[in-house]
Amino acid sequence: MRNLKRVLLAVFVLLLVLAVLAFVLENQQSVTLVFLGWDGPELPVSLVMVIVLLVGMVVGPIVSWLLGRTYRVSRKRLA
Repeated sequence: MRNLKRVLLAVFVLLLVLAVLAFVLENQQSVTLVFLGWDGPELPVSLVMVIVLLVGMVVGPIVSWLLGRTYRVSRKRLA
């Protein structure tokens, strides 16, 4: 049973790596993003998407923590 879990995990990781590789290879077109008048550097679409994903993975938990903290403080005031 333990070996089956390892094999399934390895297959899942391999499929995930193949999906990411296919995404990167299919999205090599360069784009320039404009945000609030600021022109970013010309980067491949796949790199822009990975950067956005990583920023979201950092910002999401921080916002969740701040909102949870605010909620706990407001509950203490009501009690």
